[in-house]
This record gives sequence, structure tokens and C-alpha cells, in this order.
Amino acid sequence: MADVSQNSSFNRSSEYGNVYRPQTVFSVLTFTLLAMLVVATFFWNMLVLVTILRVRTFHRVPHNLVASMAISDVMVAALVMPLSLVHELNGRRWKLGRVLCQVWISFDVLCCTASIWNVTAIALDRYWSITRHLEYTLKTRKKISNVMIGLTWLLSSVISLSPLFGWGETYSEEDMECQVSQEPSYTIFSTFGAFYLPLCVVLFVYWKIYKAAKFRIGSKRTNTITPVAEAGEVQMICCFFFSNFLGCIMVSTNIY
Repeated sequence: MADVSQNSSFNRSSEYGNVYRPQTVFSVLTFTLLAMLVVATFFWNMLVLVTILRVRTFHRVPHNLVASMAISDVMVAALVMPLSLVHELNGRRWKLGRVLCQVWISFDVLCCTASIWNVTAIALDRYWSITRHLEYTLKTRKKISNVMIGLTWLLSSVISLSPLFGWGETYSEEDMECQVSQEPSYTIFSTFGAFYLPLCVVLFVYWKIYKAAKFRIGSKRTNTITPVAEAGEVQMICCFFFSNFLGCIMVSTNIY
């Protein structure tokens, strides 16, 4: 009888050995670096928010769009990334229950989707301010930016909360898994709405901005404008494009 109990305990320990495995030097180093990344992400975006709130000249478009993106990134650092660290330390097995799993996945999809769509909103605002600068007045710009912020969070909420109403399952108690719903229809809907659609919009918008910038630079050359200013304008537009495009790619990797 004692041998049977010992064998059963041995089988249980071997089955869950990957859960209770000792931490190696590499895993400790990885945890330390990721923890530093969490802290840096949180304080950096909090610094952005505090700066926008304290400086009165920033209380306008497009800084309200930047503030909306910073809020989503702060929520990622405060609500999503710490639980992701716990998930990794437990060997990608979820031990915190169904409710916390649903909260974690919902905030993950919500904040990452909102961050991506905020990048898209900034791109659209930049496009309209360049191509329709006479019609796109400050009052109109503020109204449209507020509408885009509202639509951004509304769409992100629809995508993130859909699994809570039966569209797929995020938690498996038997397998100790917590992940984004793998329902095929939801996967298509969420990936298209959270990544592919905003990516196409950003690429199209910045292509139009590039064409508009080339047209403006060509018209300035006919008026003998110095090439230094032209180069500065091109550099500013290119830097804005690549920084937002890379930010869109990096944030989207947090979803799946």
C-alpha cells in the first residue's frame, strides 16, 4: 500500500514537474528584465500624462490623442504585464482562477487594441491637418478627435468583452490554460478589427501624407525655398511615420 501511494505521488510530481521546477539563473534574469520593463513602461507613460495635464499648451489636439494612447499603455503596464509575469513564472499554467483570467485577457485585448487604434487616430488627425488645413479648423479638429477617442475605446471594448458573453472560452481548468478565445470566428473578427484594419489605415494614410509632402516640397522649390527647410520637413514626417508604425507593430504583439 505504501508503494502504491509513493508511486502515485511520484506520478503527480512528474506530471506537474514543469510547474514546480526550480528557477534557473536565466529565468531569474529574464524575470528581472521584464519587471524593469513593466516599471519603465508605467512611469514613462505616467510622465507623458502628467506633462500633458500640467502644461496648458498641451490641452489641445493632438495631445488629447497622445494622452488616450498613454492611458491605454499605463493600463497595460499596471493591469496586464504583472499578471503576464506570474503566468510566465508558473510555466504558462494559470493558477489564479477563472475570474482573474477573464479580467486579465479582457484588459489585455482592450488596452492593446485601444493603443493601436489611438495610433491610427493620430495618423488620421495628421493627414487631415495637412491635406485639409483650411477646413480642418481647431474647433472641428477637437470635435473629431474626441469622436475618434470615443470610437476607439468603444470598438476596443466590443472586441475585448465579446468572449465574456459566450463567444469562445478563455479559461480551461483542466489544462490550467488562460488565453485569448480560440473560436475561429472570434479570431478572425478580433485580429481584423484589432490589427489588420488599423494597419491598413495607417499605411494608406501615411502614403497619402508622403504624396502631399512631396507635392508641397515641389511647390516650395519653385518659390526658391532653401533646401534645409525642405529636408527638415521630410525628416519630421518620416520620423513620425516610422515611430508610430513600429509602435503599432510592437503593441500588437501583446495580444496573441
